[in-house]
Amino acid sequence: MSVADRLAELGIELPAVAAPVAAYVPAVVHGDLVYTSGQLPFSDGVLPATGKVGAEVSAEHANAYARTCALNALAAAADAAGGIERIAGVLRVGGFVASTPDFTGQPGVINGASNVLGEIFGDAGRHARAAVGVPVLPLDSPVEVEVTFTLA
Repeated sequence: MSVADRLAELGIELPAVAAPVAAYVPAVVHGDLVYTSGQLPFSDGVLPATGKVGAEVSAEHANAYARTCALNALAAAADAAGGIERIAGVLRVGGFVASTPDFTGQPGVINGASNVLGEIFGDAGRHARAAVGVPVLPLDSPVEVEVTFTLA
């Protein structure tokens, strides 16, 4: 099954590529890889929440935001690669969670990104990963995700 078919089967419509908030591009192709810049959970150009996970943002909401970040990363990768069908799988996910000092659930938050990529790519969606707690992210976003994709 093609990636486009799998997205349709899951009822997932990729968002428009989010505009960079600083001096970078959303994704870069190098050899048989696509590296995305860190993606925030923009939906229709708006952050759905700001603040820290463990305070203003619940872990459950942050998990959903990480999912959105991963879909934004996939959209950026597909755009840079020349189409969704060029994306073959996932190599690595880097997840950043703006959280309170006592919050230790960063892996569960970033599962939102990992799980959706696994649903889309199946075995080709299995990846290495980091889930890191940080004091603050750009625009006070609760979550940021970067992904390295493989090309077909």
